[in-house]
Amino acid sequence: MRYVLFFLLLPLLCADQITMKNGDRLTGTIVKYDGKALTVKSEYAGDLTIKWDAVAGVTSAQPLNIGLKDGQVLVGVVTTKDSDIAVQTTATGTVNAPIASITYIRSKEEEAAFEANEARYKHPRLVDLWAGTLGLGYAKSDGNSKTTNLNISANAVRATATDKTTVYFNTLYATNDQTGKAVTTANSQRGGFNYELNLTPMFFVFGGSDCLADQFQSLDLQFVPGGGFGYHAIKNATSQFDLFGGGTLDKEYYSNNIDKSFGEAQLGEEYLYKLSKVTTLHEKLTVYPNLSDSGQLRVNFDASADTKLRKWLAWQVSISDRYVSNPLPGFLKNDLIITTGVNLLLAK
Repeated sequence: MRYVLFFLLLPLLCADQITMKNGDRLTGTIVKYDGKALTVKSEYAGDLTIKWDAVAGVTSAQPLNIGLKDGQVLVGVVTTKDSDIAVQTTATGTVNAPIASITYIRSKEEEAAFEANEARYKHPRLVDLWAGTLGLGYAKSDGNSKTTNLNISANAVRATATDKTTVYFNTLYATNDQTGKAVTTANSQRGGFNYELNLTPMFFVFGGSDCLADQFQSLDLQFVPGGGFGYHAIKNATSQFDLFGGGTLDKEYYSNNIDKSFGEAQLGEEYLYKLSKVTTLHEKLTVYPNLSDSGQLRVNFDASADTKLRKWLAWQVSISDRYVSNPLPGFLKNDLIITTGVNLLLAK
C-alpha cells in the first residue's frame, strides 16, 4: 500500500507548486516570470499565464534561475515564505531575498533559450535579425471604366545593438483600356538602401543610396549615393526621432539623352511611433539643396501606417512624394504616390 501511495504522489513531488492568494493551488512546471506574470506549464491545461499579484507563494522541485534588482543571479530550488524567497544554491547554500527584489525567474530551458537569443543579438550572422514586409496592391475595373493598377512593395530592416541596415523597393504600374487600346498611365520604381553605425548611444554615421526610375519623367535612372551624421533625439520603447545631415552625389539619366550630375547637401528627420500594439506610424522627410546650382532643391517625403491583422499579415497605407524645383521642360515639379494593401510580415 505504501508503494502504491508513493507512485500516486510521485508526480506531485516532482512538480512545482504555486499557491494563489485566494487559496487555490496549482501544480506544474514553472517556465518563467518576466516582471509582470508567471508562466506555468500544466500537464492538463497547457501553458498558463498568471498575474504575479495573484500569486501568494511558489515552491519548485527543479532549480530555477532568479534575477534580483541588485544584479545578483541565483540558481537553485526555490521556496517562498511570507514576503521572502529562499534559493537553495549549490555554491553558497540557502540565500534569502525579498520577493519584491525579483526581476525575473527562468527555468533551465528558458534560461538557455534566453542566453542563445542574447548571443544572437550580440554576435549576429549577416542573415540574422532581418524583419520586413512584402506588400501587394491590385485593382481592376471593367465596364464603363477599364483600368488596371498594380503596386508591389518590399522593405527589410536588420537592427542590432551597434548598427541598422534598411532596404526598400516600391513599384507602381497602371493602365487604362477605355479607348480599346491599353495605355500605360503610371510606371515608376523606387528603391534603395541605408546603413547606420552607432558611434555612441545617441550619435551615428550613415551611408547609402536611393534609386528612381519613372517613365513619365523620361527618367531611366536616378542614382543618389550619399552619407553623413545623425542624432537620436528621441529613442525609447514607443518612439524614435532622428535628425541627420550630410551630402550626396545626384546622377540622373534621361531617355532623351540628357544626363545630369551634381552635388547636394541633405538635411532631414525620421520619426517612428508605435501608436498601439498593432499600429505603427512611420514618417521621413529629406531636403536636398543643390550645391552646384544655387537655389534649386529636391524634397523626398514618405509616410506610412501599418496595422497588424495577424502575426504574419498587416494592412498598410503609405504616401510617397517626390518634389523637384527644376524638372525638365514640360514636366511637373511634384510626383505623389498613395497606396494601400496587405503586407506579409517576414522575420528571421
